[in-house]
Amino acid sequence: MSQIAVTSSGMERSIHEMLKDAPSLNESDNAVHTGTPPPHVPNNCSSDSHPRPATINLSLASPTATQIYVCIPTAVSVSPSTPVQNGDTQTMRSTQSKIESLKNWSISTYKCTKQLMYERLGKTSRTVDFELETQIELLRDTQRKYCNVLRLSRALASHFHHVVQTQHALGEAFSELAQKSPELQEEFLYNSETQRNLTKNGETLLGALNFFVSSVNTLCNKTIEDTLLTVRQYETARIEYDAYRTDLEALAQATKSDSNNAARLEEAQANYEGHKQNFEKLRSDVSIKLKFLDENRIKVMHKQLLLFHNAVSAYFSGNQTALEATLKQFNIKVKSPNSTLPSWLEQ
Repeated sequence: MSQIAVTSSGMERSIHEMLKDAPSLNESDNAVHTGTPPPHVPNNCSSDSHPRPATINLSLASPTATQIYVCIPTAVSVSPSTPVQNGDTQTMRSTQSKIESLKNWSISTYKCTKQLMYERLGKTSRTVDFELETQIELLRDTQRKYCNVLRLSRALASHFHHVVQTQHALGEAFSELAQKSPELQEEFLYNSETQRNLTKNGETLLGALNFFVSSVNTLCNKTIEDTLLTVRQYETARIEYDAYRTDLEALAQATKSDSNNAARLEEAQANYEGHKQNFEKLRSDVSIKLKFLDENRIKVMHKQLLLFHNAVSAYFSGNQTALEATLKQFNIKVKSPNSTLPSWLEQ
C-alpha cells in the first residue's frame, strides 16, 4: 500500500510541474480546452478580420466529453449574376423537352413492338384494309418488275455503247488502210463508209436508249419510291393505331373492375384518338397517291415503250430516216460519245 501511495504522489507532483510549464488558457485562442468553455469564448466567429473559434463536440472513449474550439469561416456570399440565379431557363426547358420526347418515344416503341409480336403470335387483332393492301402489294410487285427492266436496259445500253465505239475504231482503221493499200483502196473505203454510217445510227439509237433508261429510272426510284415512302408511314401509323387501340381496350376492361383507372383510361382515350386521326389521314394520302401514280405510270410508260420500239426497229431495219424522225418526235438531242467540244473560234 505504501508503495502505491508513493507512486501516486509522484504522479501528482509530475502533473503539477507540467501545468506550471503550460501556457495560460487566455494566451492563445487556438488552444484546445476540455470541460465547459470559458464565458469569453464565443460560439461563432466575430465580425473582425480575425476568425474566432467555435465549439465542436467530439465523443471520446473517456466518459468525459471533450470540446475543441476551431474557427469556422463566414459563409461565402453568392453573386447575383451566378448561372443558378440567372436560371438558364431555355436550357432547362430544352432538356426537359428532350427527356419528354425520349420518354414518349420509348413508350410508343414498346407498345408497337409488343403489338407486332402479338400479331405474329396471333394473340391480338390488326386493322386490315384489303383493297388498299392489295393495291400496295401490286405497286411493290410493279416496282420490282420495272427495276428488272431498268437493269436489263442499262446492260443493253452499256453493251451497245461498246459496239458503237468498236465500229468507230474499225471505220478509222479501214480508212487508214485505204490510204496505204492502193490495191485494196476501194474495198477499204466501202467498209470504212459502212462502219461510219453504222456508228452514226448507233449513236442515235444509243441516245434513245439512254433517254429510256433515264425515264424508267426516274419512275422507279423517285416517283414510285415517293409513294412507297408514304405507304411505309401509313404502315407505321397502322401499327401505332392498333397498339393504342389494344391498350385502350385493356384499360376499359380493367376500369370495369377497378374505378381507380379512370384517369389512365382518359389519357389512353386521348392517345387513341390522336393516332386514329393520323392513321386515317395517311390512309387517305396513300389512296390518293396510288391513284395519281397509276395514271402517271401508264402515261410515262406508254411514251417510253413507243420510243423504244420505234428506235430499235428503225435501227435494225436500216431506216435512218425513221430513226432520226423518232428522236425528233420525242425531242431527244443526240450527242456523239466521240465528239469533242467546239473551240472558242467556232463558237
